[in-house]
Amino acid sequence: MLKIYGVYRSRASRPLWLLGELGLPFQHVPVIQAGRLADATAPDAPLNTASPAYLAVNPLGQIPCMEEDGLTLTESLAITLHIARLHGGALGPRTEAEDALMVNWALFAATAIEGPALEIQMIQRAGGDITPEGQAAIGIAAERLRRPFARLERHLASADHLVGDRFTVADLNTAEVVRYAESHRPLFDAHPAVAAWLDRCQSRPAFRQMMQHRLAEPE
Repeated sequence: MLKIYGVYRSRASRPLWLLGELGLPFQHVPVIQAGRLADATAPDAPLNTASPAYLAVNPLGQIPCMEEDGLTLTESLAITLHIARLHGGALGPRTEAEDALMVNWALFAATAIEGPALEIQMIQRAGGDITPEGQAAIGIAAERLRRPFARLERHLASADHLVGDRFTVADLNTAEVVRYAESHRPLFDAHPAVAAWLDRCQSRPAFRQMMQHRLAEPE
């Protein structure tokens, strides 16, 4: 059976959302980030990214991780693309061209959006957005996002989805990366097609269920 390691408050949200979309049976092992624990090495510490048992699975000590039929994957976007190819039905690629486009959008999200979007989220979570320095840093990160958001805006102005005429793993992967910046509303006000697309993605029942699990976990 397919196994996913990682808590919902991590990039494991990506494969966990996808598995919810598919209704696919799987085993969930809730490995928590070591940095979120007072003492990750304590005898009573929960399974975490510094636990020897988990490092035997993924020596990088990162989550998520997937195991299935002797295959181990340690990158969230590779995991979702693999699951979609093998089990995804309409959420996966129907042609080689669609497969290439799904990989392209995943790499675009990871390289062009994730870094500055995460920076915005981390500054705001730490309360830094109320300081001049934090506001300046958010402004710089948002400026770095304008070009990739403009790329998304052009595509979504004439299409409801990123690949084909349906919701696919390309939308899921990219939406989960774009989500990091969603609290910076000026960016979305300037890109209404992106905002509408993200709302469509996040209105799906499987996303809402994933977020319920995520919010139920301790911060």
